[in-house]
Amino acid sequence: MTLPAHRGRGPVSGWDPFRELQDLRTRMDQLMHSTFPFSGKGYPGAGAEAWAPLADVEDTEDAYLMELELPGVDKDQVTVEVGDGELDIHGEIKEKERTGVLRRQARHVGQFDYRTSLPPNADTEHITAELTNGVLTVRVPKTHKAEAHRIEITG
Repeated sequence: MTLPAHRGRGPVSGWDPFRELQDLRTRMDQLMHSTFPFSGKGYPGAGAEAWAPLADVEDTEDAYLMELELPGVDKDQVTVEVGDGELDIHGEIKEKERTGVLRRQARHVGQFDYRTSLPPNADTEHITAELTNGVLTVRVPKTHKAEAHRIEITG
């Protein structure tokens, strides 16, 4: 199979391979959860379908910042865990009791699960999380690993 040639200078603008991998993972998770709805963490019964909150991931000089939209969520309803090079943020948004007739519902309710793989230079011992105004900000500091350098061969 031949691939199209890119004749411009620099990388293809607008293409982010990490976003494509994250989108693929999200679609595969949705496929697995729709095929096997009773398996996995956060799927206790029929109709309980987890969703992933909208998130921005920023790579700064000294840390990775993740901002997740969680409107109306208290910090007791969210769990942030790290292990095996993966960050897992999950919890539940409970449906509000309403006195009137609900004409339209666009916001997600129920269990949510956001997972992402962490790069090798993530300092998992010093991760912080802060929930302010419906936005959960998780800061994953970077470690300062030694840069690659040439080793002289003796002998």
